[in-house]
Amino acid sequence: MEPPRRFFPIVSNFICFLPVFIALLIIGLIKGLVLFPVICIIVTVGNSAIILGLWPVHLFYTCYCLFSTKQFGPVLKIVLFLFLPVVLIPWPLFGILCSIVGGAAYGLLVPMFATVEAVGEGKTDKFLHCIIDGTWDIVKGSFTVVRDFGDVCYHSYFSIMDDLRVQEPPEGNYYEIWLLCIPFALLAAALGIVVDFLIISCVALIKSPYMLFKGWHRLFHDCIGREGPFLEALCVPLAGLAIILWPLAVVGAVLASVASSIFFGAYAAVVVYQESSLWLGLRYIVASLSIYDEYSNDVLDMPEGSCFPRPQYRKKTASRTTSLASSSFSKPNSFKKTVSRTSSLNNPLIDLKPLELLDRLFIWCQQYGESMVSEGIISLKDIENAKSNRDTRGVISIGLPAYSILQTLLRSAKSNSAGLILSDGVEITSSNRPKDKFYDWFLNPLLVIKDQIKAEKLSEAEEEYLGKLVLLSGDSERLGKQNPAAPPDSVLRRAELDALARRLRGITKSVSRYPTFRRRFDDSMKIILEELDGKSRSRSVSKSSTIGRMLSRKSFKSRTNTEFDQEAQQTVVDRDVQIA
Repeated sequence: MEPPRRFFPIVSNFICFLPVFIALLIIGLIKGLVLFPVICIIVTVGNSAIILGLWPVHLFYTCYCLFSTKQFGPVLKIVLFLFLPVVLIPWPLFGILCSIVGGAAYGLLVPMFATVEAVGEGKTDKFLHCIIDGTWDIVKGSFTVVRDFGDVCYHSYFSIMDDLRVQEPPEGNYYEIWLLCIPFALLAAALGIVVDFLIISCVALIKSPYMLFKGWHRLFHDCIGREGPFLEALCVPLAGLAIILWPLAVVGAVLASVASSIFFGAYAAVVVYQESSLWLGLRYIVASLSIYDEYSNDVLDMPEGSCFPRPQYRKKTASRTTSLASSSFSKPNSFKKTVSRTSSLNNPLIDLKPLELLDRLFIWCQQYGESMVSEGIISLKDIENAKSNRDTRGVISIGLPAYSILQTLLRSAKSNSAGLILSDGVEITSSNRPKDKFYDWFLNPLLVIKDQIKAEKLSEAEEEYLGKLVLLSGDSERLGKQNPAAPPDSVLRRAELDALARRLRGITKSVSRYPTFRRRFDDSMKIILEELDGKSRSRSVSKSSTIGRMLSRKSFKSRTNTEFDQEAQQTVVDRDVQIA
């Protein structure tokens, strides 16, 4: 429903809405004040134990992978080793401080959001849920936060470091650093930090009063007309607090600008090293001021342009223009379009959440896994290895999710969809896709692979070969035995399919490092593997009972010792074949 535009409906809407908002804010704030000490203790103690317990392992394994990797040259390894203590030594203190702040914020804000969600449309017993929601479920959620953090520090960390240690350098050339450029790069970084810190801080302070009054004007306008963040019930507490605490938000923005000036200035060292020119690094320092000024004008909706000059600080402008044009291919135009608010209200859309998409992915894994077990592609050995976290080939942990994603890409390519079509017919488009930036890092490459598959016009045999390649590419021996589809005769075609399979498995492996994915994957795969294990064993039992009935038809007296030994040996062979 469109918010009212006339004066009296606006005033009446504001008068009716304000007491409800204040009541919900007070209830949520009381629950937050009661729960946030408990939540903060749980998150802080749990994360601190993980940080301190794994810190010696992280310290040793990081140094080991750094020196054993083939992607870095000897000089670069020495330089990184010298700067490594700057990151690893303060990490425990920094992680514990972030855990304290994050636990306090989680325990204080989430009960407020849950209180407002309890009075949303379609909810029953709203008063009861206003009291109950955001209490015990938040306590359980705090343990989930600790579990996800543990997955990041253990599974994701070791997965990233193993890739660094095992993978070969791109095109056979390792990364190296030129020692002669380091002094000039450090000089440019020091000058850039000093200049950017002083001038950007002054610009941020000058623009802060404009940000303060413009933000208050916009927030009060949205509050009266029920627009912007006040239109969504979940955002009402945060939007209401924004009115009260907007000066603190302005102070935080100024401090963020001051902190970002350090990185702005330090990037001059990168420019000097890449361009091998101290002069271009000095030109970047001047250009960085203009970049920040233009960006802040866009954020504050001020006139475009900047009072600072913006000199050219790159030599190869043409190649960079080309790279920018090619990068636009990785981000389809459909994802750059903004959806008008009026059309979104007139045409209700399905709002997809990243966690819902992960749940759908696990359902697909279960469906495809059951069919592959029945076909003998996935064996009991794979199931047992996945249960005990010994799936070194990645058939279950990487291959099965990648195979499920591949089927979605094939379905979308055949339907000429601009997005992705899920198995239940729901289409992910620019309108209903999750708005998380982190999500785009994985969705955009999948759209590129979908376009490549569509351009290749794969045959059914090639689709089947690509599917088995995605599932079993970590085990070349099994790929040759269990892949009924013959590889394409063309060497170029096989190389293209191999590249698609490697990239899809790589994207899936990157997704598996996401902390929420790891937890949900473990819970879902436990259920999936138990079902697959039960069905596989039931088939083995039914086969053994059939053999037993065949044996019982003969009289024991009429069988010779030779026949008995042959039947017993055949039973053992059948059992071994079933297990294999």
